Amino acid sequence: MAKHLVIVESPAKTKTISKFLGKEYVILASYGHVRDLPKGRLGIDVKHDYEPEYVNSKDKVKVIKDLNQAAKDVDSVYIATDPDREGEAIAWHIQHAMKLPKKKVKRIVFNEITESAVKQALTHSRDINMRLVDAQQARRVLDRLIGFKLSPVISKKIKKGLSAGRVQSVAVRLVCDREKEIQAFVSTPYFLIDVLVEKKGSSKPFFIRFFALDKSDETITVSTQEQADQIVKALQTAQYHVEEVKTSKVSRRSAPPFITSTLQQEASRKLNWTSKKTMMVAQQLYEGVEINGEQQGLITYMRTDSVRISEEAKVAAVSYIKNRFGEKYLLKSEKVVKKSANVQDAHEAIRPTQITLSPDVVKAKLSPDHFKLYQLIWNRFIASQMADCLSDRTQVLVKADERYFLRATGSVVIFDGFTTIYTEDSDQQSDPEDDQTKFPPLLAGDGLEKKDLRSEEKFTQPPARYTEASLVKALEEFGVGRPSTYAPTLSTIQDRGYVAKQSKSLCPTELGMLVNDQLTKHFDTIVDTHFTAQMETQLDEIMEGKHPWKEVIHQFYTPFSQTVDQAYKVMEKISMDKPTDEVCEKCGSAMVIKTGRFGEFKSCSNFPDCKNTKPIVNSLDVNCPTCQAPVVEKKTRKGKVFYGCSAFPKCQFASWDEPLLQTCPQCQSAMMFKKKFKGKETVYCQECSKKS
Repeated sequence: MAKHLVIVESPAKTKTISKFLGKEYVILASYGHVRDLPKGRLGIDVKHDYEPEYVNSKDKVKVIKDLNQAAKDVDSVYIATDPDREGEAIAWHIQHAMKLPKKKVKRIVFNEITESAVKQALTHSRDINMRLVDAQQARRVLDRLIGFKLSPVISKKIKKGLSAGRVQSVAVRLVCDREKEIQAFVSTPYFLIDVLVEKKGSSKPFFIRFFALDKSDETITVSTQEQADQIVKALQTAQYHVEEVKTSKVSRRSAPPFITSTLQQEASRKLNWTSKKTMMVAQQLYEGVEINGEQQGLITYMRTDSVRISEEAKVAAVSYIKNRFGEKYLLKSEKVVKKSANVQDAHEAIRPTQITLSPDVVKAKLSPDHFKLYQLIWNRFIASQMADCLSDRTQVLVKADERYFLRATGSVVIFDGFTTIYTEDSDQQSDPEDDQTKFPPLLAGDGLEKKDLRSEEKFTQPPARYTEASLVKALEEFGVGRPSTYAPTLSTIQDRGYVAKQSKSLCPTELGMLVNDQLTKHFDTIVDTHFTAQMETQLDEIMEGKHPWKEVIHQFYTPFSQTVDQAYKVMEKISMDKPTDEVCEKCGSAMVIKTGRFGEFKSCSNFPDCKNTKPIVNSLDVNCPTCQAPVVEKKTRKGKVFYGCSAFPKCQFASWDEPLLQTCPQCQSAMMFKKKFKGKETVYCQECSKKS
């Protein structure tokens, strides 16, 4: 008979942990939170010290019953929820929902789900840490107060059903502010002047770029066509010689192992994944996937802001690198990574649990998504423990006619180091001058012969829109949110219709801009990055015992509630409805265009007295190939565009690809379709495609 009950959060963990422990242990899952603040009402007594009212979740009644049944016959209950504030709070809620006596409950945590880590955790059990619980309670109560008090204001004044949040509203503001920067940006022209030169007696021509006039330490911008023409004219007949050659050795260090934010950023860049997908796949790798018929946790805990790694992991990495690549690829000295003020350092960085399980070894056992992310994490970790990449960097300074200065820069890798396995991507464009140019042997005074000359007009570019990767980076740099909040924040602002994704770029919608303007005007502290970062710091300090959590809530809520009351009085009511020339056939009122969850639609302006609505139909100049009725553009519930017959449901014709007016030139009868895939368009005939 089992003597101990181990409670984890997910069924996947039960499978993985079960194989580590004997028959004395029974392992069950809580399936996440078992109780929370009530739905549909505030659930916080603001008049009595902000006491939260927790209720057992309706869908967890059977779970709690099963856990209590299992707990009756055991000596101790180990609660092994995730090793963070959220996990600590879940453990506390489980104890209260099950009404377990404190002496029977033991809290255990592990950073990786391996046999040694789990067994070690059992020997180092402790009480539930109430500082961690209080920090999570403060966060939950604060977010509930803001959501329940602020959302009704913007719902009443702008549009029914809108919401606002402590972190999500700041994220929307960042996207909106960037859009305003782009709209206000005035592009100015500039000219790049490049000369193709060759050393006399050599057959290795290379480009040099004009950058200065008269003084080499004063870079100028060529901003007019007239100025460019004058320089080009002079350079056409100029005499060129090498003024200076500088060669230096450049050492480049590898990036540290992943933390939550950098994992999301790199998965966005390299795999084109959303933050939500990245965290979902990482969670599965952490909890355990089946390898050779057994559940194994492949990575350490994926919600962390620390790049610290254990000595055991370092030793394993050194052994692997030495055996696989040789001693010269070992890291020569310990890296010193500057610690941010926001870092909690509670957990290790994200790394593989077993170095010997390389991506090649486990590839056949993993799904494609599991393999892609595991390979990214494994390669990054191994690279972080490898030697620097060394390059010879050469800069050539050229003088033309004693007035015009031009230069070229090139670098050649002489030792690949960590880049043999991994190189970090970047959101920034590389410097066009810093290329892989290889120069012939050059000395100061060497003459150069002009082979070609080109002048190209360019225009300054506005700042780039945020991507999911760069927005996560910005939130982290501002100290807004924490590892557990990045992915849900990005999902929320898109699900609410405040931000839309175009290719990889995040663009504010009209609704997002409008809501942000009103929040910025009337609730400036809520959407202020500095204020929100300070609040995050205070929440962290609750965990350190520096503040009672209810005191932090009180300091925020008193002025916030006054601002809410004022906003109800002074915030103007804004209508987002767009007028049309159409009249409602049911009541004779004007029809307007409204924006709903799934896009725009027509509605009677006399709503709610008249509830007449119509979809907005974008008709193509194409007739249905089945019944000859007009083909219209439609959208799925998730907003994906498809094309269907306007006579639906009588006619069932529908296509993901756009039907075209033209007829197939090969079969002379069937309709042509346009398919879009990864930015490329292909025109094809369905009938001919079926035959081929």
